Amino acid sequence: MTNIVLNLIVLAVAIVVCVPVVRRHRAGTWLTPILVAALVLCALTLVFDTLMIAVGLYEFDPDKILGIYLWGAPLEDFFYPLVAALLIPATWTALESRADRRRASSTDPEEASP
Repeated sequence: MTNIVLNLIVLAVAIVVCVPVVRRHRAGTWLTPILVAALVLCALTLVFDTLMIAVGLYEFDPDKILGIYLWGAPLEDFFYPLVAALLIPATWTALESRADRRRASSTDPEEASP
């Protein structure tokens, strides 16, 4: 299996799992911050992957990548920041929602009413 196939599968699963979570809890305000985060993460990937590859920290098996490079970083490396830009807000939202439910269930109704 090539890296692009694996990356597309992981990205598709992340979209299917994360988008409904974020949309449900952050109606109307979820897309722009995720797109901005993805753009920033891709820019950082562009710079730092290119530097790490240039100094020889790692290299890619030519049989596993497409061979399309953006300023020295293979195209496949840009899927990781896209998945991170989806997973982090979804995880944060899910944990925040869980904490809210926990707080709501632990509040004694008799104490809340005056």
